[in-house]
Amino acid sequence: MDFSVLRNLISRYCAGEEYWVDSRTVYIGHKEPPPAAEAYIPQRYPDNRIVSSKYTLWNFIPKNLFEQFRRIANFYFLLIFLVQLIIDTPTSPVTSGLPLFFVITVTAIKQGYEDWLRHKADCSINECPVDMVQQGTVVRTQSSKLRVGDVVMVREDETFPCDLILLSSSRGDGTCYVTTTSLDGESSHKTYYAVPDTMAFKTEQEVDSLHATIECEQPQPDLYKFVGRINIYKEREDPIARPLGAENLLLRGATLKNTGHIYAVAIYTGMDTKMALNYQSKSQKRSAVEKSMNAFLIVYLCILISKAVINTVLKYAWQWSADHDEPWYNHRTEIDRERHVVIRAFTDFLAFMVLFNYIIPVSMYVTVEMQKFLGSYFIVWDKDMYDEELGVGAQVNTSDLNEELGQVEYVFTDKTGTLTENNMEFIECCVDGHVYIPHTQCVPVCTNHEDLFFRALCLCHTVQVKEEETVDSIKRGIHLGKPTSFYISSSPDEVALVEGMKRLGYTYLRLKDSHMEILNKDDEIERFELLHVLNFDSVRRRMSVIVKSREYLLFCKGADTSIFPRVVSGKVEQVRARVEQNAVEGLRTLCVAYRSLSPAEYEEACHQLSDAKLALKDREQRLAQAYDLIERDFTLLGATAVEDRLQEKAADTIESLQKAGMKVWVLTGDKMETAAATCYASKLFRRSTQILELTKKRTEEQSLHDVLFDLTPTPKSSGTLLSVECQDYGLIIDGATLSAVLKPSPESSGSGNYREIFLEISRNCSAVLCCRMAPLQKAQIVKLIKASKEHPITLAIGDGANDVSMILEAHVGIGIMGKEGRQAARNSDYAIPKFKHLKKMLLVHGHFYYIRIAELVQYFFYKNVCFIFPQFLYQFFCGFSQQPLYDTAYLTLYNISFTSLPILLYSLIEKHISIEMLKRDPTLDVAKNALLRWPVFLYWTCLGLFNACIFFFGAYFLFDNTTFTSNGQMFGNWTFGTLVFTVLVFTVTLKLALDTHHWTWINHFVVWGSLLFYVIFSLLWGGIIWPFLNYQRMYYVFMQMLSSGPAWLGIILLITISLLPDVVKKVLCRTLWCPGIAPSARQLMVLKL
Repeated sequence: MDFSVLRNLISRYCAGEEYWVDSRTVYIGHKEPPPAAEAYIPQRYPDNRIVSSKYTLWNFIPKNLFEQFRRIANFYFLLIFLVQLIIDTPTSPVTSGLPLFFVITVTAIKQGYEDWLRHKADCSINECPVDMVQQGTVVRTQSSKLRVGDVVMVREDETFPCDLILLSSSRGDGTCYVTTTSLDGESSHKTYYAVPDTMAFKTEQEVDSLHATIECEQPQPDLYKFVGRINIYKEREDPIARPLGAENLLLRGATLKNTGHIYAVAIYTGMDTKMALNYQSKSQKRSAVEKSMNAFLIVYLCILISKAVINTVLKYAWQWSADHDEPWYNHRTEIDRERHVVIRAFTDFLAFMVLFNYIIPVSMYVTVEMQKFLGSYFIVWDKDMYDEELGVGAQVNTSDLNEELGQVEYVFTDKTGTLTENNMEFIECCVDGHVYIPHTQCVPVCTNHEDLFFRALCLCHTVQVKEEETVDSIKRGIHLGKPTSFYISSSPDEVALVEGMKRLGYTYLRLKDSHMEILNKDDEIERFELLHVLNFDSVRRRMSVIVKSREYLLFCKGADTSIFPRVVSGKVEQVRARVEQNAVEGLRTLCVAYRSLSPAEYEEACHQLSDAKLALKDREQRLAQAYDLIERDFTLLGATAVEDRLQEKAADTIESLQKAGMKVWVLTGDKMETAAATCYASKLFRRSTQILELTKKRTEEQSLHDVLFDLTPTPKSSGTLLSVECQDYGLIIDGATLSAVLKPSPESSGSGNYREIFLEISRNCSAVLCCRMAPLQKAQIVKLIKASKEHPITLAIGDGANDVSMILEAHVGIGIMGKEGRQAARNSDYAIPKFKHLKKMLLVHGHFYYIRIAELVQYFFYKNVCFIFPQFLYQFFCGFSQQPLYDTAYLTLYNISFTSLPILLYSLIEKHISIEMLKRDPTLDVAKNALLRWPVFLYWTCLGLFNACIFFFGAYFLFDNTTFTSNGQMFGNWTFGTLVFTVLVFTVTLKLALDTHHWTWINHFVVWGSLLFYVIFSLLWGGIIWPFLNYQRMYYVFMQMLSSGPAWLGIILLITISLLPDVVKKVLCRTLWCPGIAPSARQLMVLKL
């Protein structure tokens, strides 16, 4: 018996084998491998259904309820409701149950509707028709029925149904063009390749005859990374192994362009596709307002418990004497008397908790959610934030952080594509010290180096040439009525360089049959066989190609820091001087070098690249090692300079943000000189700014410890560079020095922790430039500032995939919908078309959002103090018998109906200052959570206590002499409570009207309509308007109160006295404290007070 198959099965299904964990094997067309190959083991993979919905029809109710009751406030009110059901409480369970039911229902309907929309979207995707190759014919099926290993045919302009490996295409060279707009926003056409051994299969029958397997990594979300290999089996021959990479992988959601059709095999389906893995939910961000709300809630919970404890103790102290046992109408039963005193006290404590529980505003959470959700549309609807060129406006990906926009203290911004346009224009090139400018009439000197330089730039790129008159239904490349070629690429730099070479006489024509064709200055076509492309990456910061004409040539272009150390000959000093000069002028520079390879060296390079590409494990590291061995011993040819213009109004935006008190940091991967020039142009640095450098060059001359301490501000020492007298400092730090600063030290003393020293230096600088930053370092900088002792609110803004890490790390992440793709926009909290729109988003929208929601939160706590404190006072006059002051209907509807709409509308449309004033004067920004600090919270609470005392004692003393109506009827308990409640509703509503600065017809309708609704409801509830609702204890009570002249006088007088402190405060602020201040600033001071 052959035990090898059994051993393979055991090893495959054991979790300990790394091969099984790290990779998967796909059988193309579900064909078993030949008997000589490894045993065929059927593997189970998910189907191709996309499920973005959260609920199903069966689990919606239990799952949604579980999630909602995980919130502390909802769970608390559920406990209160259960207590009311279990024990004898003074109020009906309806008073707690109905508001809770309302909150839970509204939230469930909102979440259910959103999930229903997701279900509809999923169904439309899963039911899309797909052409699948089966037994040599094309069969149409639904997308959800695709399985891993199925071979599909995709036609032009169709979207890929899952992640596919390209087998062949209708193009002769086995390539296809794809746009990945829905994945990363890049609208340019990317080229993907079939392996040479499968590109010859052109028909369904030929594809169906393919016998091969694919070994690849398990699904992971990186769109630009894929490691695999294809094993092709032929009769009586060893299998042929070919490497597979990202250039062979067609991602779900991408679209086939300018290619008739392709054949491809499914390797990742359904929720395993990279698109699905990238759309997983991000970590939840919480705003400072939400944290303040929770803190205030804890305080009010302590107040509630204190009230219940005080009343319980006083009740038993008052009943200690036999004379004060209980009122005659409320005698306890014999069972109650026999219960232990501790049980009776605990039951009374719970009853008081129920009676006073309305001090915790359950409806506040729903109102806040509605305010955030509805308020987010003001950003989307803002016409000033719509860009005509791009045809898009601002987007809101999450509404939970609206108010955080108005609290930003640090802004971290990318440079290229964010501050600049990312629209590259070729300015000049320098070859061996000779400068060539396309706009002049200069003719390149016919020397070997000049020819090699221009050829290098025509060959070392990934640019595609389009010669069609119409591409994607858009006419392009038309000149004098004749179609001409134009260039497209995912990198604007490459297009600018190739177009620059065209203006200098060297035209890149096409890539055909693995040969690159260029038209030289003598109008002669030159053909170079493209052998290998060493792709660009952010670590190497360079790319290379190996081509063959009469000899093997390696051309390389990249950043000066990655080229100069690898150069062994050439006019380095002349080129370096020109590069530095161009960098100072703000131009983007690249260096170009070459190396001639002997046949032996070329064979060795091929062997190294082949071994690295075939590796399934650590392929990237092995490729990097191979590139490092190949890209060496260069001869320097020259350098290029490309201009990336500053975006419109970028300087004005940065200046406004700085005036608003925000610190702006630029985090970029560019060289220091280029980034510094951009900072000066954008007014981040001014000519008067003293620049402090914390760079690798300086730390090589002086130890990092000494440099940091030289820059540390010490008021007593005049020898330090950072003096406290001068306020305008700018700091420049590079990636290498930052790594040393952030590197954890084994010792905390001496030269230990440099982080605090660096933070202290940066606090005293008005602006900071971080250059030569890797994407991870950008996130580390944001995290460092977030974790500092001030805990400032941070914002990160960028436009490229390299900015995603810092966007996710910051409190608020904003993506620019630019030319480097839409990854930043997709992973951000908000997305805007241009950097200039950041000004209005922060200084106007953020300002209004914060002011409105701060007032909403404080007002909710205030009106609930006004509501429940008279109930607490009333217990002192009813023998602590837990008698409610208000009727059940009033208890239930106070927060739901009578006082909810005015504050919701206020929090949506209030404008205490005009938009023009906020744009003109950025200093009006409210930072540091000023309106939700403890002193402001204490003021609102004290105001609520004052008003509650006025309501209760005013009504008590005004009607102490048994006030009666004209027909001789006396006021009773419910009439007294109704009088207090009427004064309460009118006072809290008119208080909000006093605080309103921006009146519209909607305000008038809601404010006065709410008061009118209260009156109509009271008449209805008392049986006046609708006699069938003659609720026994409230029958005719409201009408009886209104029929009394003293009651009218009392209501008006008590409302006036209650509102008097607000009126006095506003008058004093406007006349005595700040008479010379502009009205807008004065209004802001009133808000803070």
